[in-house]
Amino acid sequence: MHKVTLKKAVFPVAGLGTRFLPATKAQPKEMLPVVDKPLIQYAVEEAYAAGIRHMIFVTGRNKRAIEDHFDTAYELETELEAAGKQELLELVRSMNPGDMDFSYVRQPRSLGLGHAVLCAEHLVGSEPFAVLLADDLMVGSPPVLAQMAVRFAELQQSVLAVQEVPAEHTRRYGIVAGESINPQLIRVTTIVEKPAAEVAPSRMGVAGRYILTPAVFRHIRKQPTGVGGEIQLTDGIAGLMAEESVYAYRYEGKRYDCGSKEGFLEATVELALQHAEVGEHFRNYLKNLQVV
Repeated sequence: MHKVTLKKAVFPVAGLGTRFLPATKAQPKEMLPVVDKPLIQYAVEEAYAAGIRHMIFVTGRNKRAIEDHFDTAYELETELEAAGKQELLELVRSMNPGDMDFSYVRQPRSLGLGHAVLCAEHLVGSEPFAVLLADDLMVGSPPVLAQMAVRFAELQQSVLAVQEVPAEHTRRYGIVAGESINPQLIRVTTIVEKPAAEVAPSRMGVAGRYILTPAVFRHIRKQPTGVGGEIQLTDGIAGLMAEESVYAYRYEGKRYDCGSKEGFLEATVELALQHAEVGEHFRNYLKNLQVV
């Protein structure tokens, strides 16, 4: 059998970011910086590290800053070059390497994650693709999506990133259960969107990373609205399982829920401590901080 490789990634970035108002009133939540990089850049870099070169953004109104961020900034580059700031110039240019392509499509109405992914169908075509939720900042070595890409190369079937979550948090996640293949891999037999703890099939929650086969589009397109009156990606994956296997992968790494203020602050502190430029100073500051 001819094995296909992963070349495209979809980034659903049309959400309003209401949990971060007023900061997100005029800027996309995906552009909120953790130390010195916006959330969306962490996700794009993760996709690039997994070998993906075509980045597809499903955007909405007031999301122009994302497109500008990954565009060439001629005026800025010219000023940095004239000032001899070569290191900063290389940093700016690294965000748009010559072998990476960007596409943008609008999600006209907020109808759920499944609908957002469906908006990218004409750009994805008949190829497998990754979905990355920028709200979930994932840190791993190798990067989490790169780990998943290795599993996909072996299985040639859809792979979902999962982690064990507290029982009281099952209402926040798609929850999977199934047949354990090895300590890291589960063949999914059940997937449910945001179940209550008492009816959840397990505590294995889907994190914000997916590798999906293109057959999922057909199932998203024909499904009714689900939890919250939205078209859920989870329901599309449940339909996909009727015709092909879907696997859940327990990734190695850490996920920060940057869709919440608490998770965003945790990511900021922990990544600042690891930062080559500011880490040592920040660590000393925290040691001497008088916590009231």
